[in-house]
Amino acid sequence: MNKKVSHTFNDNIVREYDIRGVYNETLFDEDAKILGNLFGLKVGKNGVVNVAYDGRNSSLKLKESLIDGLMEVGTNVNEIGLGPTPMLYYSCAEMNVGAGIIVTGSHNPKTHNGFKIVYNHSPFFGEDLQILKKEAENFEFKTFKAQKRKIDIKEKYLSRLVKDFAQKKEIKIVWDAGNGSAGELMKKLSNKIEGEKIILYDKIDGNFPNHHPDPSESKNLEDCQNFILKNNLDVGLAFDGDGDRLGVVDDRGRVIPGDKVLLLLAKQMLNKKKIKVIADVKCSQVLFDQIKNLGGEIIMSKTGHSHVKNNLKKFDAHLAGEMSGHIFFSEGYYGFDDALYSAVKVLEILNENEKKLSELVDEIPNAFNTPEIRIECEDEFKFNVIKIVSENLRKENKNVIDIDGVRVSDDDGWWLLRASNTQPALVVRCESESKSGLEKQKKNVLNQLNRIDYNFDQKIFG
Repeated sequence: MNKKVSHTFNDNIVREYDIRGVYNETLFDEDAKILGNLFGLKVGKNGVVNVAYDGRNSSLKLKESLIDGLMEVGTNVNEIGLGPTPMLYYSCAEMNVGAGIIVTGSHNPKTHNGFKIVYNHSPFFGEDLQILKKEAENFEFKTFKAQKRKIDIKEKYLSRLVKDFAQKKEIKIVWDAGNGSAGELMKKLSNKIEGEKIILYDKIDGNFPNHHPDPSESKNLEDCQNFILKNNLDVGLAFDGDGDRLGVVDDRGRVIPGDKVLLLLAKQMLNKKKIKVIADVKCSQVLFDQIKNLGGEIIMSKTGHSHVKNNLKKFDAHLAGEMSGHIFFSEGYYGFDDALYSAVKVLEILNENEKKLSELVDEIPNAFNTPEIRIECEDEFKFNVIKIVSENLRKENKNVIDIDGVRVSDDDGWWLLRASNTQPALVVRCESESKSGLEKQKKNVLNQLNRIDYNFDQKIFG
């Protein structure tokens, strides 16, 4: 039987890296079914898609609708079950299934949800999603029967996480899943590590009753910090809502920024061989300089897990990471962002060093920098701001890297202005070797924004 469909996705839900929206406001079960139809048509009749889902209250219904859509066009489904995004990625790699979708709202508020997609063992994002959005407006297909089977890959995945970890000494750890979808596996992983452990919020709960599952926000790591200081622990490991981003707290209760975690991991690998590293445009200049000084190769990438993942393959790199806590290993692993595997690699640093984590952090040259600052700016205008600033900088002959917004360097440091791909916002970051230099970089940003006819928040830097 032929079926004709005309469907319109909400303009705001098809994003750069994935599909995401507010459940039953901008994102609906019907969207999930149509996504299943369209993606199934792309994979083909009798093709196979692995499907997983996170612990949000809306995920089960969206997963069922997605599967209905896939099977309606004749695409077979492997149900991988409830778990973190990297478990889905692992299932695709291990089973050699090129296509996968997980229903996940990642680290967004509990009312949100969405989809992350794999196609031909690579991220399905950007222009691919825009084409799919357009195709939804008018398409038809023949309905077929398809098969669905449930596959439990958790124990195999857990064994893979620790396959290369030869523990030499006990490590005292606090683990915090934030009630996200990594909780069950995080607890099982902790049981494979010898030493004192404290488990926080491993119960998967879409209401996130304890704190929001976003380790890039330091307020969400306060429980980790308190337990470390109270119990004299070695490290805190925290996971975001879908388990693909890692937050790390050292033995002194200090949150380690994502670029410093990446540098620590790179230094550990550089002890054994020369490596090539990918880092996103928001990362500290210290990271780029240190890896070069240690004999490694470092390449700057656009921000976004899909861009970084693709660059890892493109440049045949060994390691990659972002400020946000996405970390990717192709050396000894599969090249996707997996916070549970990254946690094991952080523990490997402690396992193979006599020094405390805080001592290793303190060996990194200091820099003065701002956190990632978001300035509200409408989606319709944010890219225009970058265009105007770029043109002004070109006229001033500034030293500009423009792979993702503008990153402007001078003798005092650097500043970054880019358009967020996930929110109606501009993103700012500044860095210098001195406090006075940092203030100059902040003024440089403000000077550029003040030249634009738009009502920006005048208290960008507090």
